[in-house]
Amino acid sequence: MSERPIRALLIAEAASPELVSVPLEGWSHSRAISALTPSHTITQIRNLPAWQRAGVDPSEYTALDSERVAKWAWRIGKVLSLGTNKGWTAKTAMRGVAYAYEERLIWKMFGARIRAGEWDVVHRLIPLSPTIASSLAAKCRAAGVPFVVGPLNGGVPWPKGFDSARRREREWLSYVRDAYKLAPNYRSMRENAAALIMGSRDTFGQMPERYRDRCVYVPENAVDPARFGLMHETSSDSVVGGPLRIAFVGRLVPYKGCDMLIEAALPLMRSGRVHIELIGDGPEMPKLRAIVERENVAPAITFAGWIDHKQLHGRLGKAHVFGFPSVREFGGAVVLEAMALGVVPIVLDYGGPGELVSPTTGFAVPIGSREEIVSRFRAVMQGLTENPSALIAMRSAARCRVMDYFTWEMKARQVYEVYRWVLGRRAKPEFGMPLGHGDESADLGSVVRAARAVGSSGIDGRVEELV
Repeated sequence: MSERPIRALLIAEAASPELVSVPLEGWSHSRAISALTPSHTITQIRNLPAWQRAGVDPSEYTALDSERVAKWAWRIGKVLSLGTNKGWTAKTAMRGVAYAYEERLIWKMFGARIRAGEWDVVHRLIPLSPTIASSLAAKCRAAGVPFVVGPLNGGVPWPKGFDSARRREREWLSYVRDAYKLAPNYRSMRENAAALIMGSRDTFGQMPERYRDRCVYVPENAVDPARFGLMHETSSDSVVGGPLRIAFVGRLVPYKGCDMLIEAALPLMRSGRVHIELIGDGPEMPKLRAIVERENVAPAITFAGWIDHKQLHGRLGKAHVFGFPSVREFGGAVVLEAMALGVVPIVLDYGGPGELVSPTTGFAVPIGSREEIVSRFRAVMQGLTENPSALIAMRSAARCRVMDYFTWEMKARQVYEVYRWVLGRRAKPEFGMPLGHGDESADLGSVVRAARAVGSSGIDGRVEELV
């Protein structure tokens, strides 16, 4: 028998198709759920013009005006962080203050409708940080409406030996990060949420044992096949007689490790076997240019600067390998974007990226000291220059892995199973942690098959494949 579609009230305060990172994630996730089942999204008013330009029916969303507090929280966070694109722990702390005000407005506007049963579940998609609590969990529970929060992701500890990078990032507040557990509603959210979606193994590990019976692992990131749907025809023959093309994409900041990538590749660049393209910009740019000048390897490296996200796939897809030695990455959406294009990733097995790359789709290098990371990356790159044919199978496997497990459609279907669980329609879903490593769980396999059954046209609003 078919079930009645689940009506969801979604909270995605950061959600815009015209930005990247968290706003793009909030947009993509909320729209994928809305395409699968009836829903209404609450977002921040600063996103309104982008939603209007995207042509979304105004009845499907509400733009909440919390600027009265949000603008001051942003300004204070900027001062506390002591720099642009730095001090994210301080910025997140102030973001929590603004979000508490937003929830007050949400309950004022939607509380009566939630109590009246207009929606079957209330789901906070964004903010992602587990340090930002919610007062809505208790209010929804009292109203008899399950409150779902997540994916929650963050809090990957700074690895040993990288305190200098930590200080350069102005992450002084990270030394006392656990103070967030004393914040109002920290315990209330965890006690009253019907489900806590964990976006990474690290965040799952931080969750106290007494709450884990309500935790479900669903990775934070996914890709849009419409943007990253084509794999360039690159074979091992293109490497023979030419350099191995390695791309990096991201902000040029200390913890991303671009200097380690360059150092690892130095002997291979000098011999003409590797060419690196750095796509991005940031405060580390002068340092990186100085290294290249000092080591006399300028012909073997391209500083591309920022590239519009809509054009990224064309540039990134020409690479053979994606080099990403970030020492503190929560999600790693760019790793999935590279894999979707058939670009084989070399990442650190620490934080989010190590959960996305399987042994047949890339290289998850063990973390260690700076010297160990450089040595391990160099060994992988050298191995690929000596045996480029290894790339052929890995490219196809990487793309298949993303299209099977890490599209927004797949994420929406996994979340829908969580909704069914909190509403008593099924047992607790277990998708495996990490996804698709080794044998598939029964839940993950069934969701993959349901997604494939819809066909390449994407989600068409049908939910009967899930029940």
